[in-house]
Amino acid sequence: MSEIIRCEHLRYVYNPGLPDETVALDDVNFSMEEGDFVGIIGSTGSGKSTLISHFNGLDRPTAGRILIDGQDMWAPGADLRSFRFLVGLVFQYPEYQLFEETCARDIAYGPRNMGLDEAEIARRVEEAAAFTGLDRALLERSPFELSGGQKRRVAIAGVMAMEPRILVLDEPAAGLDPEGRDTILTQIKEYHRKTGVTVVLVSHSMEDIAKYADKVLVMHRAHVAMYDTVEKVFARAPELLELGLSVPQVTQIFLRLKEMGLDIKTDVYTMPYAVKTVLKAWNARHPDKALPIERGDSHAS
Repeated sequence: MSEIIRCEHLRYVYNPGLPDETVALDDVNFSMEEGDFVGIIGSTGSGKSTLISHFNGLDRPTAGRILIDGQDMWAPGADLRSFRFLVGLVFQYPEYQLFEETCARDIAYGPRNMGLDEAEIARRVEEAAAFTGLDRALLERSPFELSGGQKRRVAIAGVMAMEPRILVLDEPAAGLDPEGRDTILTQIKEYHRKTGVTVVLVSHSMEDIAKYADKVLVMHRAHVAMYDTVEKVFARAPELLELGLSVPQVTQIFLRLKEMGLDIKTDVYTMPYAVKTVLKAWNARHPDKALPIERGDSHAS
C-alpha cells in the first residue's frame, strides 16, 4: 500500500505572541497508508480536532509540514482547492450545515461545485445515498423534515458524493441514540470495505474505535502518545488509563480479573474475543470439560 498522509514535525500554535498563546500540536510525526481505517482518540484539548483540520488545509502549520498523497498542500504553487476535494471532512453535527430544498440537492452540492456534469452528479448522489442507507423516496424531501439520524446520513452522503480518497469524520455518531449510532458507524465501515478509501474516525467512544478501526492514533497534550494497531494499543490499557483515557468496558473487566489473580490475557477489546478468551482459559483448566471455540481467536467482531 502507498502512503496517503504524512505529518513531519507538525506544529501548530493558536494566537502566537499573545498572552493566550496555546500550542495545539507539537512535533507530530506519523504516516497513514492508503486504505487504512484509523481511529483518533485523546482527551479534550489533546489536539485531535486541530490535527484533522490540517488534513484539508483548514489550518496551516506553524512549523513542519503535512503531505497528502506525497504532496505538500502549502508548497508554493500548490492548488489548495484540489486537496480539499481529495480529503472529505465531516464535522461534528454536520446536519447543521444542510441548507438545500431537497436531500438530493444537498448531496449534489459538493459534486456540482466540482464542475461535474449532471449525469455524473446523479450517479454520485444515488451511490452516496445507498452507502448511507437513505431510501430513494427521501431524496426529494426537505432534509428538515427528517429525523436527526437521517439528517446526519444526508450530510455524510454529501461528503461521500465527492468521492474523496480520504474521509475524515469528527464524532459522526455524536448525539445519536445507540441504534442510530450503530447504523451510521456500520455504514461507514461498509463504505470503507467496499471503496477502499482511507477513513479517519475521531471518537470519544473506545468501544466504537475498538469495533470499527484497524489502527489507533492516541493524542496527548499536543503529542502523539501511541500509534499502532487496535490490538497493540488496547493491550497497553494501563498506560491509556494513566493518560486519563478510558478503555472499552470489556477491557476494564479483564484488567480487574487480572488484578484478582486470574491468569488471563488483558488485550481484550471486543465481546466476541472476550468470549473466546474466557473459553480458552476454561478449556486450559478443564480439558475434560472443554467447550468449542468458534472461528479461532480473532479479535474481529
